[in-house]
Amino acid sequence: MDIQEILKTGAQAFQSQLAGGQAGSLSLDKIMDALAGLMPGKGENVDLAALVGNMQSGGLASLAESWLGDGGNSAIGTEQVASMFGSEEIQAFAAKLGLDQGTALEGLKGALPQMIDQASSGGTLDSLGGVTGVMAMAGKLFGR
Repeated sequence: MDIQEILKTGAQAFQSQLAGGQAGSLSLDKIMDALAGLMPGKGENVDLAALVGNMQSGGLASLAESWLGDGGNSAIGTEQVASMFGSEEIQAFAAKLGLDQGTALEGLKGALPQMIDQASSGGTLDSLGGVTGVMAMAGKLFGR
């Protein structure tokens, strides 16, 4: 799965999470760029495996597991999204899009599960952006 396709899926989910309103005026390219800048690895080296690792170490392992699995995705709260990235990163992301922090967090609630879900199959992340051994890492994260 190409990282650009995953970012596009995230951007579309971001828009639909906010349905109309401020996000309706944002281009997919602008949202994709902001998402790429927010993710670990930044830009062209987006590292979704590191994001999943951050979730696990931040007490969100069950959420990450639901997003990686083939079933439905568990919902994430805005406070959980904020804790995954930190307030400075969320502020920078929101500013890039011309949104307030609350609106940006609301959009990310829709984008993040979709991005991880699309990048994974059978409970593990597919290899992205040079990331190798992700299956083994995910197994270690979840005690398998």
